[in-house]
Order: sequence, then C-alpha cells, then structure tokens
Amino acid sequence: MPDIQPRRSVLYVPANKPRAIDKARTLAADAVILDLEDSVAPEEKARAREAMRDALAEPFESEVAVRINGLDTDWATEDILAALAARADAVLVPKPDGSGDIRVVADALDQADALDSVDIWAMIETPKALLNLPSIAALADEPDVPLACFVIGTNDLSLATRVPLGEDRAAFIPWFMQIVAAGRAYGIDVIDGPCNAFRDLSRFEAECRQARALGIDGKSLIHPDQIGPANAIFAPTPEERAAAEEVVAAFARPENQNKAVIALDGRMVERLHLAEAERVLVLAAAIAEREGT
Repeated sequence: MPDIQPRRSVLYVPANKPRAIDKARTLAADAVILDLEDSVAPEEKARAREAMRDALAEPFESEVAVRINGLDTDWATEDILAALAARADAVLVPKPDGSGDIRVVADALDQADALDSVDIWAMIETPKALLNLPSIAALADEPDVPLACFVIGTNDLSLATRVPLGEDRAAFIPWFMQIVAAGRAYGIDVIDGPCNAFRDLSRFEAECRQARALGIDGKSLIHPDQIGPANAIFAPTPEERAAAEEVVAAFARPENQNKAVIALDGRMVERLHLAEAERVLVLAAAIAEREGT
C-alpha cells in the first residue's frame, strides 16, 4: 500500500501575514495553505507572493500548499511560477470549472520539471465543477497530472448556487457525497470546507463528525483553535485501530492466506475489508510518526 499523507487539519494562512506564517510553523496542523487569493487584497498580491517565497525558504514540518489566484486573473501565472520556485508541496487551484483548468497547471508543472515533486489540489466550489467532477477526478489517473486533493469551497458553492449552508449543512450532503465518490474513484483526498463560526467549537466539532461520517478526510481551518479537534476527530480511533489489527492478523494466519472470505468473531470478512484495515493502520502509523508518538 502506498504511503498516506494525513490531511486531517488544513489551515488557511494569508500569505501576506508573516507573523501568522511564523506561528503556523509551530502548530500541529497536518497541512498549511498559504493563500494568495481570497484573503489578500488586490494591492497586496505582489507583496503576498514575495512573502510566500520568503516563508518557504525555511522548510515547514507540515505539508504546504499555495492557493494561487484564479486562472482568469493577471496574477495566476506569476503565482504558479513563484510557488514552484519556492518548492511548495502543492498548488491549490481555485474555482476550476473543468479538467482544462487543471491541465493548465499540470502543463506548468511539466514545463518546470515538477510533476514528481509538486501535487495539484483543486477547489470544488463552482456549479460547473460539480457537474464536471468525473472528468476532473479522472485526471488523477494520468501520469502527467498529479491531482491529489479536492478542497471543498462551501462558502463559494453556497454563494454560486444560492443554497444556504445552514448549521446542519443538510442541503450540501448530496454534493459532499458526489465529491467523495469522485475522489475515492481516483484516489484523491477530500477536505471539507471551513466552519465560519470559528469561535463556536461545538459547531466546528459537529461539522467535523458529519464530514468524517460522509467519508471526508479532513477539514479546512481558519483558526488555530480548530486544529486539535480536527486532528482528533479525523484520526482512527483506538477501537478502529484494534479492529483493523484483528482483521490483518486473521488474514495473515496460514490457513487464511489464500482465502477470499473468512469468518471472524461471527461475521463474514472479505479481502476488501482487509484493504481498508491496512489503510487504517497505515494512516494511524503516519499520524503517529507526525506527532512523534
């Protein structure tokens, strides 16, 4: 099984805020998004780009993605070139409507000989992106498109569709499941949108539990206080780890090694359950390594 990158907590940090970036280095977020887009005013774009370069001159312990400005803006090309020159781990593409937008970024990575070192993350935040999810996700099967992650832009989706988020986000669940299905079909992680009520940790935790129950891998964050709950909720529980270990151990027994289906504690267990158990244990080990436990 390939390595798994934990992405339980993904913290947005405005790229034009050096002090916020310095603080982010000390935090336990699995990933940081240095944002050149929504959180940066037009007159600050160039300065934010240079601040991002300066920030990445010193390595982060966490994964770092750079959210560029939209491909239809005058800033996008310079943003991509700067992110690649600064050796970001990923380029986050805002508002892609279809596979062509992702290919533009993939071509830039190819020209910079960065396909093996830089991932592409895609915001899913427009109605057209929802309609074109199958073709966008299928790019991950192509060797020259390192599409690794979908980040759900719940606020932009709400604005574009005129569907209120609501505290329970019930109207968004069909879209969440559509995004998860596309991601799972092609091995793409899915990150939930942010909770705007960042001081309401009970609401934040409820959104995390809802997202995890829907198969989502992690949560976008807009405040450091959200990191701990996200890391805890999106990590395998001790019970899940124990159950996974039991399944792996059962299939490892000599009498079961060539079986497609076995009985375990009164239930039928197939090799598809073995694959999921192995994934849980690899994720748990990656989290333990990251946390030094």
